[in-house]
Amino acid sequence: MPNWLLPENIADVLPSEARKIEELRRVVLDNFRLYGYELVMPPMLEYLDSLLAGAGEDTDLRTFKLIDQLSGRTLGLRADMTTQVARIDAHLLNRASVTRLCYAGSVLHTRQSGLNATREPLQIGAEIYGHAGLEADAEIQDLALASLALAGFGEVRLDLSHVGVLRAIIAQDPKAQADQAQVVDLLRAKDIPGLRVLTADYAIECRTALMALPSLYGDSGVLERARRALPAWPGITKALDELTLLAGFAGGGARVTIDLADLRGYQYESGAMFAIYVPGLPNAVARGGRYDHVGEAFGRARPATGFSMDLRELARLLPGAVRKPSIRAPWGREPALRAKIVELRKAGEVVIQSLPGHENDQEEFDCDRELVLDAGNWIVKKR
Repeated sequence: MPNWLLPENIADVLPSEARKIEELRRVVLDNFRLYGYELVMPPMLEYLDSLLAGAGEDTDLRTFKLIDQLSGRTLGLRADMTTQVARIDAHLLNRASVTRLCYAGSVLHTRQSGLNATREPLQIGAEIYGHAGLEADAEIQDLALASLALAGFGEVRLDLSHVGVLRAIIAQDPKAQADQAQVVDLLRAKDIPGLRVLTADYAIECRTALMALPSLYGDSGVLERARRALPAWPGITKALDELTLLAGFAGGGARVTIDLADLRGYQYESGAMFAIYVPGLPNAVARGGRYDHVGEAFGRARPATGFSMDLRELARLLPGAVRKPSIRAPWGREPALRAKIVELRKAGEVVIQSLPGHENDQEEFDCDRELVLDAGNWIVKKR
């Protein structure tokens, strides 16, 4: 095997793509700042028991593990930053007030999370801690949609779900509670025959409600269908009420759909969840939801809701970056030339000095002007 080959679903990012990703990262983080979010930078690796605290089996399976040669303990390379940020809020900041935090950084996955997805996403996201009301869910939902609009995605689909529906159903039958992981897998796959076999000996109300969930998918009218098809248990009623409000809050031209069987992220989510899709990509570009109990593992449970998205995935869908207009300058150490180059760069111009014997043919830059000596003065001329 040639030594320059990379592992499957791991790739280098070349200049034009890297520039798209970095410009998108800056725009999104600057917008988070306008909403009052503070930037944090969790480490790439942690002790495994801390990294996976409250994260669930899915995250465990996606996490690369290694042994720390200093302590002998098992470390994990982060597969998700949400629990890390929850640890920072609960253990390090330890504020009593509402806290808004944001982050951006690479994560690593043992397996790709979707069709053609990279195993090294560049995850960016935002979280609100300390407010249990739907106002926080609505803000996070709006922020996710605003972030995609800034990236140039005007046509998006907001897919809403709620873990409270399933939890209210399986709470009615101990057998359903024991089979919870299998039930979730079958619902995610919308495997109705498999669900029918698994639930054959469940209590009739529980079985009927579970069998209804895969078909409760579509526009906002699904919520009324769900009220008719599902029992009026308090947990279900509360979840459907919350989804009705969040569907009404959605702005920015988003098309709202409901999918009560979409339970990805179920293991640490505790309330309303959403996924956002854009044309041209089968995977969700952003996912978010409420996860009030993750902080318990760090000694301080706080209401929490947030979202994250993969900038590398988003950038793939954007048009190619336009080459940056720039100025070509000759090589030289003359004080007047150096002073002029410094002046232009301070003004925000890209100035590329031609090294002797080379033309500096770089695809990222369009040298449409050049710096020339005219009557003893260095001036910029069109090429």
